[in-house]
Amino acid sequence: MLNFLCSAQKRRVIPWFKARGDETLRLNYNLDENSIVFDLGGFEGKWASDIFNKYACRIFVFEPVPEYFYQIRKRFQKNQKVSVFNFGLDKENRTAKLSLLGNGTSMFKRGVRQIDVKLVKAADFMDEQGIDRIDLMKINIEGGEYDLLDHLISGRLSSKISNIQAQFHDFVPNARARMKKIQEELSKTHYLTYQYEFVWENWRRK
Repeated sequence: MLNFLCSAQKRRVIPWFKARGDETLRLNYNLDENSIVFDLGGFEGKWASDIFNKYACRIFVFEPVPEYFYQIRKRFQKNQKVSVFNFGLDKENRTAKLSLLGNGTSMFKRGVRQIDVKLVKAADFMDEQGIDRIDLMKINIEGGEYDLLDHLISGRLSSKISNIQAQFHDFVPNARARMKKIQEELSKTHYLTYQYEFVWENWRRK
């Protein structure tokens, strides 16, 4: 079954790579130096770096894994417009156990190395920081996107986000059904600008 899923994902990314999506679709937005960007799942900080180099905007990077967090913080240590946080955003404040698997680090996979990480309720963070708009939110949190997006939608926070760039993952229980439900809810306030199923998609506010 695992080999089948891996093969399915390999087939899915072929059109994405042909479109050079990582270099084009994921970076081409109507942003400027006054824009606010959230990077959920910062990993090594490359995407945040590319976005800043292009738009010089205000960026909040969230990375719960300490070794990746320190790497990102060092990368932006002289950049006052980029803030890096050693926790993830979620539907509630809690501690989660992650399996360390490189860019596939997840709560939903088993690995030899596991660590406890901090997750913070997204609504609380936005309130505390006084954030009432986000121009672009990138979500690549290896299965955690379902709970987070449910939280953003139910709390009407999604309407404050101009662009939601999300990667859904199919290894979460009931992934396809949950994804379709979230997409139906997002379509009430946003519209798709691109979609490569279980790879990347972007929802822009109407």
